Amino acid sequence: MNEQLRNQARIFIIDDEPANLKLLGKMLGSRKYQQLVAIQDPRQVLERYRAGRPDLILLDINMPHLDGYQVMAQLKALDDPLLPPIVILTAQHGRETLLKALAGGARDFIGKPFDMAELLMRVNNLLDAHLAHRMLHDQKGILEEMVRIRTDELTQTRLQVVRRLGRAAEYRDNETGYHILRMSEYSALLARRLGWSDAASDLMLNASPMHDIGKIGIADAVLLKPGQLDADEMAIIRTHPEIGASILAGDESDLLRLARTIALSHHEKWDGSGYPAGLAGLAIPQAGRIVAVADVFDALTSRRPYKRAWPVDEAVAWVIGSAGSHFDPEVIGCFQAHLPEIIAIRDQHQEPQD
Repeated sequence: MNEQLRNQARIFIIDDEPANLKLLGKMLGSRKYQQLVAIQDPRQVLERYRAGRPDLILLDINMPHLDGYQVMAQLKALDDPLLPPIVILTAQHGRETLLKALAGGARDFIGKPFDMAELLMRVNNLLDAHLAHRMLHDQKGILEEMVRIRTDELTQTRLQVVRRLGRAAEYRDNETGYHILRMSEYSALLARRLGWSDAASDLMLNASPMHDIGKIGIADAVLLKPGQLDADEMAIIRTHPEIGASILAGDESDLLRLARTIALSHHEKWDGSGYPAGLAGLAIPQAGRIVAVADVFDALTSRRPYKRAWPVDEAVAWVIGSAGSHFDPEVIGCFQAHLPEIIAIRDQHQEPQD
């Protein structure tokens, strides 16, 4: 251990005898220990400890008010992960005394009267071990913080990619950014009210805008056709969930895995008549069942070049009436129970008026 670092270590000397404090201070000072804190009253130890954690504690056993065992118990109760080593100062050498001190948290003993060479050797060795442990602890904290920062950066990068893909999908369709904003907030609200954790609900908020990303792969002649689609064109449109899942595949982050699940399953129907896989009931991932309700409700209540906006009460009635056929009855029950919150989201994010 670097001698300069060791000499800057903070050492508590706790003894009710002023002569012992003075003697120990001279002994340690002769080896250039610079931060020596003498404490004659053991009742002051906790206050001084909180003011500045020491790197080593020299502790007398027999003291008035609080003995050394009681002081150790107080320090142990702090649950400090870097509790410094405690060296007992005692004239008692009985086995019972030594075992009791070790059980209380002591790391070593120095007998009275003090032998300077022994004292300095024990102090040096214990300080080296503690300062090395502290250095490792600090490095671990730094590494953990670096990992956290890098993870946050990666998460933010993924979010930016997802949001930009969502905007790209909007440009390819007749839907608007307001639709994406509303349906993602509806989806997150329903997920949370259905028991999803806050973290999972946030994932839903950020993953659900990817639900129609597969439309990027649909030809303009089909996707932007103003009239009704024929059977062949409808078959093409129905490939967009699988296209979207393919676009989002290959990344094992929670965000993109959820986005892929939603893209692939949000057009499935409770009765099995949906696409692309014809899944039914609980075989449809819950995320897809939630987004299906949020997406359809917002589409019905939004104006598009090819359709009028349905009145909210008509759209609500249609969505509720489709429970058990198009939609999961449990999700619809949640939708009904929290309809005022959904309407508030819709009102907050209205399309700008022409």
